[in-house]
Amino acid sequence: MASLQLSSHFLGTNTTKHNSISISHNYSQTPFTRLFSCKKFMSCSMSMNGCEGDFKTPLGTIETRTMAAVLSPTAATERLISAVSDLKSQPPPFSFGVVRLQVPIDQQIGAIDWLQSQNEIHPRCFFSRRSDVGRPDLLLDLASDNGNGRGSSDNDLVSVAGIGSAVFFRDLDPFSHDDWRSIRRFLSSSSPLIRAYGGMRFDPNGKISVEWEPFGAFYFAVPQVEFNEFGGSSMLAATLAWDDELSWTLEDAIEALEETMLQVSSVVMRLRRESLGVSVLSKNHVPTKGAYYPAVEKALEMIKQKSSSLNKVVLARNSRIITDTDIDPIAWLAQLQSEGHDAYQFCLQPPGAPAFIGNTPERLFQRNQLGVCSEALAATRPRSASTARDMEIERDLLTSPKDDLEFSIVRENIREKLNSICDKVVVKPQKTVRKLARVQHLYSQLAGRLRREDDEFDILAALHPTPAVCGLPAEEARLLIKEIESFDRGMYAGPIGFFGGKESEFAVGIRSALVEKGLGALIYAGTGIVAGSNPTSEWNELDLKISQFTKSIEYEATTTTLQTIN
Repeated sequence: MASLQLSSHFLGTNTTKHNSISISHNYSQTPFTRLFSCKKFMSCSMSMNGCEGDFKTPLGTIETRTMAAVLSPTAATERLISAVSDLKSQPPPFSFGVVRLQVPIDQQIGAIDWLQSQNEIHPRCFFSRRSDVGRPDLLLDLASDNGNGRGSSDNDLVSVAGIGSAVFFRDLDPFSHDDWRSIRRFLSSSSPLIRAYGGMRFDPNGKISVEWEPFGAFYFAVPQVEFNEFGGSSMLAATLAWDDELSWTLEDAIEALEETMLQVSSVVMRLRRESLGVSVLSKNHVPTKGAYYPAVEKALEMIKQKSSSLNKVVLARNSRIITDTDIDPIAWLAQLQSEGHDAYQFCLQPPGAPAFIGNTPERLFQRNQLGVCSEALAATRPRSASTARDMEIERDLLTSPKDDLEFSIVRENIREKLNSICDKVVVKPQKTVRKLARVQHLYSQLAGRLRREDDEFDILAALHPTPAVCGLPAEEARLLIKEIESFDRGMYAGPIGFFGGKESEFAVGIRSALVEKGLGALIYAGTGIVAGSNPTSEWNELDLKISQFTKSIEYEATTTTLQTIN
C-alpha cells in the first residue's frame, strides 16, 4: 500500500471541507466567485454543489425514463420539453433524487456538432472515447478467466456533449474520499448514463493561478442537457437533480431545466474546418528555451546523485498563443478530433471559465464493475510519411536504452500500483509501439480485478500521478517540479473523464490547451527526463507535441463546410 500513501499528496484524505461558496473570499476579485455569490448564479444553469450534501443519505430515486425514438434533434427537443412538463404535473414523491429523461434519435449525429450549435453562456463538457481497434480487451480476458461475463457496457457510445449542470461538485481542497462518496450518491448502475464528467488538478495542493481558479481543485458535473452519439444513432437527454436539504427543490430543478431547454438549439450544423481562420500575433514559452536547458541539467544532476532516489522527472512547458481573433475551443477540438481517432478528446468549461480542451492518447484507467485496466505510455518519436522511414524510427525507439529505461519505469510503477488494489494483474504486451497521427510511443496494457466494488477513489489514489506525467518516485519528482516550474499546470496532466454507476473512465489530461476569450490559448506539453536525456532533444519533443494545436493557426486560409441536420 506504499503507493497509496505516496499519492495522498495528490488526492486529499481530509474530511473537513471548505466549499467554493463558503470561502469565496479567497478569490473575491474573480468574476467566477462573484457569480457564485449572486442570485444570477441560477441563470447559468447551475444548481447545487453536491459536495455540500450528506453523502451518507441515499437519494430517494435515481431513475432513467426513455421515450419513443424520433427522427431528428428537433423532434427530440420537443418531446423532452413535453416530458419535463409531465414531470412537473406528476412529480416523484421524494425530497432528493435524480431523474434522467432521454429520447433516442434514429440517426448518428456528432455530439461535438451539437455542442458547437449551442449557446456559449452555459457551462460545457465534452468527452469522446478513443478507438481501441486492434488492441486486446484485457477486461474481457479477465472476465473470461473468472468464468463470467464482463457485464454490459455502453461500448457503442462514441462521445458525449453536455451543457449546464443538474448537479455539480467543486471544491478548493484536494479531492477526498468524502467527495467521491458525494458524487457516487447521485449515480446508480441501473441508470448507467447518469454520469459526472470533469477532472482534477495535477497537483491540487499547489497554488491555483488566476486562469485555473474557476476549476477549483476538482470540478465535476452531471450535465443538465446532454447529447449522446452512438455508433449508428444518437440521443438527447435532460437530467434533474434535487435535494431539499440543500435548498434546491424539484420545483427549482424543473424551472432551471425549462429555462435551459428553451435555449437549446435543435438545428445542428455539421462543421469541419481545415483552419480556424485566425492569425498568430505572438507565441511565448514558459519556461523559455534559455531557462529550460538549465532546468533539464538540474534534473539530470539530481538523477545522478547517489543520495537521491529520483530516476525520472517530467518537466512541462506552457506556450501562450495570442491571436488576432478569439479561438473557438469547440471548433479547435473538432479539428483535433479529425486526426485523433486513437485518442480521447475532451472539453471542460465551468461557468465563467476558460475552456480546457485536449486530444490525449493516454488512458489513466477504465473500470467496468470489478475489472480495471490502465496502460503505460512513454518515450516519443515522430512519424514519417515514408513507410520505410517510419519503420526505421520504430526500430530505433524499440532498441533505445534510454527510452527503454523511461518506459520500464512507467510500466513497472503502474503494475505495482495495480497490485496494491487488485487480486490479479495482467500485462499484455510487455512492450510495443503505439503509433498516433504525429508521434509514436512505447506502449503496454495492464489490467486487474479489484478486490472490492466501487473502488474508484483507491484507483485514482493509486494511479495518479503516473510516472509518465510526474516522475518516480512521485513525491520527490513533484517537489522538483514545484521548484523548477514557474507556472501552474492546473488540470494539465490531471485525471479527466467521468464517474458512472456501472463504469468509469479517465484519461490523462495531456496534449491539452486552455482557451480564454481575449487571451488566446495556453498550450501544455511535457517530456520525461531520465539519465541520458538531452536538453535539445527534449525541447524539440515539446515542439512536436504541441504541433497538433499550432498547425491550424499558423496560416490564415480557412475552408468551412456547413450542413444542416434536420
